[in-house]
Amino acid sequence: VAACITAFSFWWFFMLTSGKLIPLLLATSTRLFGNTAAFAPAITANSSYLPKNNRLAQQHNGLTPDFLSSKLFSSSDNSDNNNNMTDEVAAAKAAAAEYKSSENDGAGPETVFDNILSGKWPSDKVYEDDLSLAFRDINPQAPVHVVVIPKNRDGLVKLSNAREDQKDILGHLMYVAQSVGKKECPDGFRIVINDGEHGAQSVYHLHLHVLGGRQLNWPPG
Repeated sequence: VAACITAFSFWWFFMLTSGKLIPLLLATSTRLFGNTAAFAPAITANSSYLPKNNRLAQQHNGLTPDFLSSKLFSSSDNSDNNNNMTDEVAAAKAAAAEYKSSENDGAGPETVFDNILSGKWPSDKVYEDDLSLAFRDINPQAPVHVVVIPKNRDGLVKLSNAREDQKDILGHLMYVAQSVGKKECPDGFRIVINDGEHGAQSVYHLHLHVLGGRQLNWPPG
């Protein structure tokens, strides 16, 4: 009996000091501890267990949102979004300065969209008709990010420049945007139009952003 007690004491001491006791108890005594996930090691934003894209991490590792802290993920996303926002704001300020310094004829300077429309630059086209073109953004801010533009700018450098006689093209662009959104984002989408420097407009050719493919946050920017 004494030998058994001594052996059990050595086993208990070894398991306790080696860190194997808690996992063993978690695996065999769920009734004692209840929800064992509460005792699992904490996962941090810097953990090598998670890929860099935290949203993909949930799918990649099969982890549930209940287990992973929503605050952790929103904090990481905010950091990425802040970096993107800084880049976009800088681009918008530069574009606004270029627009203001261009000829005062309302047409504005040539933009990247002119090169896409002319075929000089390639684009990943999603939709096209006689009045509009829709293509995927080369710097997507969501799994689905499509840009819809009028083929004929006709002074529509920004939404606030729209004339009364341009109501039809504005309605057509909105219809195309919702058609693209409905097809590519059946669970919902967002349509965004940036206007002017404070609206972070970086291309002075009216365009609509169709964003979706994931749960979007509110409020934006």
